[in-house]
Amino acid sequence: MDQETPAPAFAVDAVQAVYRAIRERRDMRHFAGGQVAPELLHRLLEAAHHAPSVGFMQPWRFIRVRDPGLRLRLHQAVEEERVRTAQALGERQDEFMRLKVQGILDAAELLAVALADGREKHVFGRRTLPQMDLASAACAIQNLWLAARAEGLGMGWVSLFEPTEVARLLGLPPGAEPIALLCLGPVHAFYDEPMLQRERWARREALPSMVFDDRWGQPCALFAPQPTAAPAARPDELDA
Repeated sequence: MDQETPAPAFAVDAVQAVYRAIRERRDMRHFAGGQVAPELLHRLLEAAHHAPSVGFMQPWRFIRVRDPGLRLRLHQAVEEERVRTAQALGERQDEFMRLKVQGILDAAELLAVALADGREKHVFGRRTLPQMDLASAACAIQNLWLAARAEGLGMGWVSLFEPTEVARLLGLPPGAEPIALLCLGPVHAFYDEPMLQRERWARREALPSMVFDDRWGQPCALFAPQPTAAPAARPDELDA
C-alpha cells in the first residue's frame, strides 16, 4: 500500500454498529434467566482474548462458575460487602441499600475474572506503571461487554467483594487477584440510560470538563464555542 494512502475505514454501517454498541452498552443488574449457547459464549471469550495488553502480557484469566453452590457462596460474599459499603457511605446508606447492585443469582452465566499469578515477570510497559496489568484486563472485559451487547446479551460487572475471600472461594494460586464477577445473560430490556443515572445516584459528567489541552485544567479547543459566520449579504446590498 502507498505510504501516502491512509488505511481504509470500515463500511459506514459497520462503523455505526461499533458506535451503537459503545453507546448502548449498559451495566446490567436485571436478568431474564435462560441460557447462553456454548458457541456464543465461546465467541464472547474470543472477543475478550483479543484485547490489547501492555507488553502482550495477557494477564486475564476467566473462571466460568458452573457449581450452583459456589455461585451462592459468591453471592453471599457480595452481600456481605454490600452491607459494609453501605455503612461506609454514611448518610447515603439507606439510598444505597435500595439499589440493585448485582444479578449473580439471576444471570445465565457467571464469569469471575482474575489477574494471573507471575505478573511481576512482565516488565515491558510496567516498570513504572505496574497497574497496567489491571488496565489490560479491563480492556478484555470491555471487549466482552461490547460483544455481548452486540449479541443482545446483558452484562454486569460486580466488584463488591473482599478479594481475599473470593480468591479463596475460587481456589486462586498465590499472586493471582480477582477483579470482577461478570453476570452475563439474556435480559428483558436494556436500560435506556445507565442505571445509576436513572436512579439519580450519579450522572455522566460533561465531556469538556474531562478533556484538556497540553496541561491539567487547560480547556480543550475542541469544545470552544465556534465563531458565528456573518450572514451573507443580499444581492441588493452588495452595491450599497
